[in-house]
Amino acid sequence: MADRDACPAAVLGIFTVVADTGSTRRGRVNGRSIAVFRAQDVVKTYTMGEVEVHALRGVSLELLERQFVVLLGPSGSGKSTLLNILGALDTPTSGRVWFREHELTAASEHDLTELRREHIGFVFQFYNLIPSLTALENVRLVTDIAQDPMDGREALGLVGLGARLHHFPSQMSGGEQQRVAIARAIAKRPDVLLCDEPTGALDVETGRVVLEALARIHEELGTATVVITHNAAISRMASRVVRLADGRVVADEINTERVSATRVEW
Repeated sequence: MADRDACPAAVLGIFTVVADTGSTRRGRVNGRSIAVFRAQDVVKTYTMGEVEVHALRGVSLELLERQFVVLLGPSGSGKSTLLNILGALDTPTSGRVWFREHELTAASEHDLTELRREHIGFVFQFYNLIPSLTALENVRLVTDIAQDPMDGREALGLVGLGARLHHFPSQMSGGEQQRVAIARAIAKRPDVLLCDEPTGALDVETGRVVLEALARIHEELGTATVVITHNAAISRMASRVVRLADGRVVADEINTERVSATRVEW
């Protein structure tokens, strides 16, 4: 498998992947974990007629390389808004956001598009697969435009769908379709995987299979993974749990008693 970090530098516009020099490795500098995302005093306000909706109220946090983080909170707590701002799908009303050393809140739309295309993988509650394309063809929608993708077959193999390459979405279960969506997201070798309620439309058993796929990707590829959910049970498998309520971070905890996805129950 090719690795961008093994190259002297992979330069994608303003976004640069730094070389692995031997004294550093992905996610650590001089033994310290480094931040893949930083948010400082982020506020997001939506105006709906004469009504202002305060989705985020001064959120500050860092998300570190190689962490598996759950953003936990009830509906309306600001989880999806925060994820969309970190992933450069939305912009804050005020505050600042960085991807590594690059300030997203000062970047051009061209650079933000480049960031999304090369460095961030997205998984949503609804799979957004093209019905007329097979699993492999859906994944190749990403590999055909990424600079250093993995083979689509390899990506589907990582989520346990190596035998379903040529099946169409209508021939697959909901959990299988979600795993195709995960394979599509990781096929470009993203630095971070952002998942918005990835098990929200699934039953418990199928949801566990999807969570196992996310855990496997995190372990095997070292991809920083952020999962947002209102389901507290899922937080048991995370290395870190950030709790949101009413647009604010109300708790930020390291999980010292993690469980495997197979033991998650809800």
